[in-house]
Amino acid sequence: LETFQWEFSPDTSRPLKLEFFCEGKTYNLAGIIESNRHLFCATEEATIFILGSDRLGRDIFSRVSYGAQLSLTVGLIGISVSFVLGIFFGSMAGYFGGKTDWLINRVIEVLRSLPELPLWLALSAAVPSNWSPVAVFFVISIILGILDWPGLARSVRAKFLSLREEEYVRAAEMMGASSGRVIRKHLLPNFMSHLIASATLSIPAMILGETALSFLGLGLRAPAVSWGVMLNDAQNLASIEIYPWTAIPMLPIVIIVLAFNFLGDGLRDSLDPYQQ
Repeated sequence: LETFQWEFSPDTSRPLKLEFFCEGKTYNLAGIIESNRHLFCATEEATIFILGSDRLGRDIFSRVSYGAQLSLTVGLIGISVSFVLGIFFGSMAGYFGGKTDWLINRVIEVLRSLPELPLWLALSAAVPSNWSPVAVFFVISIILGILDWPGLARSVRAKFLSLREEEYVRAAEMMGASSGRVIRKHLLPNFMSHLIASATLSIPAMILGETALSFLGLGLRAPAVSWGVMLNDAQNLASIEIYPWTAIPMLPIVIIVLAFNFLGDGLRDSLDPYQQ
């Protein structure tokens, strides 16, 4: 019975050996030191793919390494936008109170009541398809940051409500310090450790958000290269059956998310003023 299944048979009659610590094309080590020494080289008759190639013959290892730039940068830009908005609105609500606090809290409650993934999908689908990958990249980063700030704003608000009654804050106000100076110089530094730990723990959520959107085809698009874009090629079960290594980008995502979570937990414990 003919199944038309692909069969792989290695050709052992003409082995092509690798050469280690060889000379090759010139490159800049760490972007600074010029060198032409490579860890290994294939012969002129062969091409080596460490993690295999996709259906178009592109090297998976190179694309995973290059895609890390976009996937990690999305997290950093997104968390920067989230922190600016979260700290601004949270400090306004916690320090001034009254109608300002009520209005900001209602906005936070509305945003947190919206289903996250469908909202991401709706906003990402609104991005014109004719935009350049760079423009889509920044829009996706800003969208992730805008939707993530309510949680941080609530934390900042709760801390400000307790700190604004402290004696040193009252003393600064009686000496004529403006509201902005009191917030910047006296309130924010008192829980900066909490903000640093929160930022570290929020970066994985940004990375997973970009990966989910790109995997569904609504985030970054080819020719941009990110881990989510690469996983988009792994949606087809037929492709997975023929090229199972196209799902390899899942591994760096899992490793990076776990690393940031461990780092955030460590920072939170080490910066805790009540930790013995």
